Amino acid sequence: MADLPGYLRTCLDMGKIAFLAILVSTGIVLQILACALFNNWWPMLSVIMYVLLPMPLLFFAGSDSSSLFNDSDNSWINAAKFLTGASAVGSVAIPSILKHAGLIGWGAFALDLSSYVVFLIAILGYICIGDASDNYYSYI
Repeated sequence: MADLPGYLRTCLDMGKIAFLAILVSTGIVLQILACALFNNWWPMLSVIMYVLLPMPLLFFAGSDSSSLFNDSDNSWINAAKFLTGASAVGSVAIPSILKHAGLIGWGAFALDLSSYVVFLIAILGYICIGDASDNYYSYI
């Protein structure tokens, strides 16, 4: 891909960012549909976990995202990994508990979990976009 002209590389990079934006928008739409279609706004509790999910990484890891994928002796990085994992589990646990308690139906449960999966794909896509030679994060 190194032999492509600069304008074409930039266009492809913007396409990746646009695809991530479409994924996030789809996740938001699925979350709202889980509530609006069934006239039950309990599934919106999952949004709290979606907001809390990146906070430990932002506060404890900062811009050093490479340390998240390595074994680290830094206790702050380990705390960020633990709190992020707890938030990720909470994102699945909240709709499961609401379904078990009978507050939401199967349709709202499925839409809520599909919203989580779409957000997860968007986050993983965001992490995997950049490599060592290109700085894709500068576009965002």
